Amino acid sequence: MTALTLSTAAAPGLRADAIVIGVAKGTKGPVIAPGAEAVDKAYDGKLAGVLETLGASGAEGELTKLPAPAGFKAPIVVAVGLGAEPDARSENEDDEADEAYGAEALRKAAGVAARALAGSRKAAFALPVDGPGALGAISEGILLGAYSFDVYKENGAQANGGAKAKNGRAPLAEAALLGGKPRDAAHKGAVARAVAVAEELNRARDLINTPPNDLTPASFAGIAQTAAKEHGIKVQVLDDKALAKGGYGGILGVGGGSAATPRLVKLSYKHPKAAKHLAFVGKGITYDSGGISLKPAGHNETMKCDMSGAAAVFAAVVAAARLGLEVNVTGWLALAENMPSGSAVRPGDVLRMYSGKTVEVLNTDAEGRLVLADALWAASQENPDAIVDVATLTGAMMLALGSRTFGVMANDDAFRSAVYEAAEEVGEPAWPMPLPEHLRKGMESQVADIANMGERMGGGLVAGLFLQEFVGEGITWAHLDIAGPAFNEGGPFGYTPKGGTGSAVRTLVRLAELTAAGDLG
Repeated sequence: MTALTLSTAAAPGLRADAIVIGVAKGTKGPVIAPGAEAVDKAYDGKLAGVLETLGASGAEGELTKLPAPAGFKAPIVVAVGLGAEPDARSENEDDEADEAYGAEALRKAAGVAARALAGSRKAAFALPVDGPGALGAISEGILLGAYSFDVYKENGAQANGGAKAKNGRAPLAEAALLGGKPRDAAHKGAVARAVAVAEELNRARDLINTPPNDLTPASFAGIAQTAAKEHGIKVQVLDDKALAKGGYGGILGVGGGSAATPRLVKLSYKHPKAAKHLAFVGKGITYDSGGISLKPAGHNETMKCDMSGAAAVFAAVVAAARLGLEVNVTGWLALAENMPSGSAVRPGDVLRMYSGKTVEVLNTDAEGRLVLADALWAASQENPDAIVDVATLTGAMMLALGSRTFGVMANDDAFRSAVYEAAEEVGEPAWPMPLPEHLRKGMESQVADIANMGERMGGGLVAGLFLQEFVGEGITWAHLDIAGPAFNEGGPFGYTPKGGTGSAVRTLVRLAELTAAGDLG
């Protein structure tokens, strides 16, 4: 990843390939943001006018390059939009009152610049810094925006190592954060946190982008084992034989049609001073064909991303360990490949789940809830203070909330609000969703305790109600349906690349931090 350094140097004298500054959208045109005073002075205080002449407005995501002034050791200045300047914002606009520019605006601007500077050796970021929070946001934006996945391209391994690739440009190699104090503990801590979270989030992106012929349940489990050993996390892997012995009918049923046998991975991070225990459960369908209820043409090509929930959980547990958070965190990765074959589960089959309940399978493409059901019940047996599951679960949630927002459901209104607020705080768009009890009737079965399908309308909520059946009594639980934002099929934006996004990683890490601090329940 891009190397980050804190620097108190002045922009004109810094050796770099580019100087990145912020420009905001003012009421009368673009406004140069704090941090770029020395750069503006070198343009005789007329930089805003020059940018306006070049068509810049300061709008979010906008980027303008121009030659650096005489005497600068960097050849170009890169002006990146921050959106509306603080004084120009509506009184009703939700932003962070304690910062001149919100953390998310800084993340996005830094990400846009980092992506545009691919192929550069070093860039200096002179964006607004008014404290550790701003430094952390800028750091996250750079590290997430500079991400690239080139390992399957010719010379791709070299590209990820920093050398120029034949089929693309290497990520920005180094970023100097101007305004950051190298000897300030809070500044260094904010950057260190950003590095740990971003590295694990990018690891999740790598897993999501890896083609399914190379990422099977067994290989995913192996990757988790290696990372767990490196970071002092206890790991347990149940293979197909252990799953059969334990009665995990949901995971076995979904994985039964594939030559790549399923796994259930348990990752346990424990802190000696922890007073609370969180359990994270992730859907890990390494490829989803729909099974016997085969997906229609055009819906199979991106189904390698159906393990994004498990990737998010894996990344969050490792990040918690790296940050040394005073909370116990257990991650459950429910891994299977959903394929059609003579041994695949059929519509009409009845599965006996790990909880003992039976499920009539009406649609084999509603498989995520089956593997999650077993993992949720396994997590419940440890009686954690709260369980949060993450899954690319339903197309219905995408229809409801679009491609950039995930839905949050819970069996406790206060916890649902807390999860939603944590997501919004870290810049992951989310929306609270209900669990209407009347929809439960649609899942009644004549032959089993419950069916895996219900009413078509409100399908995302039906899936949440199904999962709720497998949460232990009295345990606080939330469900994140990340079907929309988990995989970006459009062009990159802000610090979000095309392909796997790592959605929900930062929300889970923030929940762990809040719990460790005693601020969550």
